[in-house]
Amino acid sequence: MIEVFSAILLVVGAFFMFVAALGVLKFPDTYTRMHAATKAVSFGAGLMFLAAALYFASLWIWIIVGLIISFIFLTIPVASNMIGRAAYLLQVPLWKGSVIDEMQGKYNFENRTLE
Repeated sequence: MIEVFSAILLVVGAFFMFVAALGVLKFPDTYTRMHAATKAVSFGAGLMFLAAALYFASLWIWIIVGLIISFIFLTIPVASNMIGRAAYLLQVPLWKGSVIDEMQGKYNFENRTLE
């Protein structure tokens, strides 16, 4: 029964990672691609690590998986923020269909500070 549940978690995790890959390929600009690459991948990886921990069912494996998932959920948002900020500083253009740029007029590109 544990093998079946682990297999289900692996398939669902792989599905989320596949959807993230499609989002990276299909979304129109850097900012929406970054959203797809961070949200779905972190959830999919978490499910896949949980499947591995459930299958091997060792306390040491559960500790390692817990640390890995914690590391993923702590570092991916920070990395995403830094990539988005770097893209904005480099003035990577928004998608033509973007409705609003909330940073427009609030960021000084000369000294790189918020006003």
